[in-house]
Formats: sequence, structure tokens, C-alpha cells
Amino acid sequence: MAIKLTVNGRSSTVDVPGDTPLLWVIRDVLNLHGTKFGCGIGQCGACTVHMGGQPIKSCMIPVSAGANAQITTIEGLAPKVANPLRHAWEEVDVPQCGYCQAGQIMAAAALLSKHSKPTDADIDSAMSGNLCRCGTYIRIREAIHRAAGNAPKSGGVVASLETVGVTNGEEGL
Repeated sequence: MAIKLTVNGRSSTVDVPGDTPLLWVIRDVLNLHGTKFGCGIGQCGACTVHMGGQPIKSCMIPVSAGANAQITTIEGLAPKVANPLRHAWEEVDVPQCGYCQAGQIMAAAALLSKHSKPTDADIDSAMSGNLCRCGTYIRIREAIHRAAGNAPKSGGVVASLETVGVTNGEEGL
């Protein structure tokens, strides 16, 4: 079945069964590998992309549902949105294994497009569909606050860790 998709502003026609998960078309047909496969049942959020500006789990959406929609993957996220998030992610050491990061950043970008100054409750609600095996949830929350300009450059998780002697791999835990 020929299906017209617009992914990251580029139009493509893909010839796949209409019930093929959008995730596999993004990764295997369009060769955009930033979006990850995590669970295949819509629970982990590693496959989060935007469709029509809304975060969706691409492993659960048939490619036919993406016809005539604007789809954005991590590779197509606008720099004015992506760069503050990526910088904040690095600043508070969110990435550990990194596997969930594309989905986390896509969910955070969708949140910030709706709430320029989100509360902890806003963040927790928006991020609830994204799992992190490494358990960096507190750092993710702080990074989103920083990307939104809600948090000071010092304080938060980073300062808390420094007070107990954990600093850039020196002494401590």
C-alpha cells in the first residue's frame, strides 16, 4: 500500500502494509534511527515522536494513521527547542545508558510547547509515559526546568550531590 508521509518536513511515499507500526517505517524505511524500539507495547516511551505536534508512541500507531500528518522525530526537532533541552540534559548529567533519551526529549519538547514554565506536576504528568531504566527521573525534571528557564544554574540535583562529595567522578560514592 502506498502511503504518503511527511516526516521532519520531508514528504515521502512508502510502500508498506497500512498496519505496519510507524516506528518501523521511521527506522527501517526512512532510515531515521534516533527513535528507539523499547517495548513494542506503548509503555516505555522510547519510540515517542510528534504527530501533529502531539507526542505519540510510534510503536502503537499504524503507518496509515500518519498519512497526511506532520510527523517529527528527534532528528527533526527544531534547534530552538532541541538545543536548550540537550544542553540542560548534559548540564545535570541526565544521560546514562542513553537509550530512552530521544523519547524523553520528544516528550519534554511537547510539554514545553504547551507550558513554557511547567510545574513539577506538569512535568511528572507529561513524562509519565516515558520510562528510564537508569532512574534519572529527578534529573530529567530538573533538566526540563532548566530548559524552560525555571531553575538557577546552581542548586537542584547537581548541588545536592556535590554536598555529599559526589563531584565529576572524584571522591564520594
